[in-house]
Amino acid sequence: MTQSPIFFKPVFKEKIWGGTALRDAFGYDILSETTGECWAISAHPKGPSTIANGPYKGKTLTELWDEHRELFGGVEGDRFPLLTKLLDVKEDMSIKVHPDDYYAGENEQGELGKTECWYIIDCKENAEIIYGHTARSKTELVTMINSGDWEGLLRRIKIKPGDFYYVPSGTIHALCKGTLVLETQQNSDATYRVYDYDRLETSGKPRELHFAKAINAATVPHVDGYIDESTETRKGITIKTFVQGEYFSVYKWDIDGEAELSQDESFLICSVIEGSGSLTYGKETCPFQKGDHFILPYNMSDFTIKGTCTLIVSHM
Repeated sequence: MTQSPIFFKPVFKEKIWGGTALRDAFGYDILSETTGECWAISAHPKGPSTIANGPYKGKTLTELWDEHRELFGGVEGDRFPLLTKLLDVKEDMSIKVHPDDYYAGENEQGELGKTECWYIIDCKENAEIIYGHTARSKTELVTMINSGDWEGLLRRIKIKPGDFYYVPSGTIHALCKGTLVLETQQNSDATYRVYDYDRLETSGKPRELHFAKAINAATVPHVDGYIDESTETRKGITIKTFVQGEYFSVYKWDIDGEAELSQDESFLICSVIEGSGSLTYGKETCPFQKGDHFILPYNMSDFTIKGTCTLIVSHM
């Protein structure tokens, strides 16, 4: 049988640094004025997304992975491997680091490691990210953290809309205020906070830090994530390849008119970040718009996208 695109209802998360951009830019019905995250395509136990259409409507992505592995090309593994998020960073995020698979496996009760990447959808002028550090040894890293020498330690990079950053596990990093980002990552929530600007939780307690784990997990000295960007233009579409890495490959599809495409992967994750269009496969057509997220399953027939739109697309 011809497989159809599987659309999802996202899950939203309130964050101390969140705002209203997910509502303002995408029209989502957000939780509050401090909504920081949209878990758009998620099979993580802390926020599985729900199927919005078709024969599997109402099931979670986790259930689909467990019960219908044929939709994902029979890929092995006990969990869906990727997690796609939209992040509204109204205020600075905490400075943090994520473990690799080995360290997470030893210390985080079955979580995966967390390599991730960011596509900057929008940001205010002169917005920044924190990406890496200057310490040459773990001892120097501990000394600089203990002395509070954040200006000397942290590498700040100016960003602009359309930028892409690959953030391997072990990278000390943070998104800074005034950024709207699409994040593709391993399906993990393992995070070690290094510094949080002395902010308090709503309960009035300081936010938890994880010094020992952060130091253990951090890559020292810092190594930039390697990306090899390339662009291909053909009738109706420009495809920009951002990264083809160990855990995921990520692309941007800019469609203007009509583009003929094929699905040659175990599955494709698609997030519409601008514009609208329609996807035709076999005799079926389904419309989509900005803010929609869907998976094109394995064995889906060749398809055509019509419209003027931008999608961020990823696969294993």
